[in-house]
Amino acid sequence: MIQKIDHIGIAVRSLAASKPYYEKALGLSSDGEEEVASQKVKTAFFSCGEVHLELLEPTAPDSPIAIFIEKNGEGIHHIAFRTNDIEGQLSQAKDAAVRLVHEVPIEGAGDKLVAFLHPKSTYGVLTEFCTPK
Repeated sequence: MIQKIDHIGIAVRSLAASKPYYEKALGLSSDGEEEVASQKVKTAFFSCGEVHLELLEPTAPDSPIAIFIEKNGEGIHHIAFRTNDIEGQLSQAKDAAVRLVHEVPIEGAGDKLVAFLHPKSTYGVLTEFCTPK
């Protein structure tokens, strides 16, 4: 059911401050910015071959990204796997006694449905399943 690594999420304090590193130092081009109000985050995606880098800037102090940055600083936040059956993937994880952050998929950036697995059940790695709507 997992097709590939879709993207790696990177928590940043500011898209404006961090984007130049990816554009100028690494030579990547931004695929655009998007605000996901339900997650209180603004995103910018960069293509890197078949995988994307997703910069995540909090838009509110109680945003999950703001809380992550406060606790851990900026850096890698999650890894996302593209699946062709997100509900089946969640069911498989639940059957394997993995703690789900989302029992059902929610709307995410890039016109995708997403669901997360809790890092306490995934050896410290916040794991996302995603699928195009």
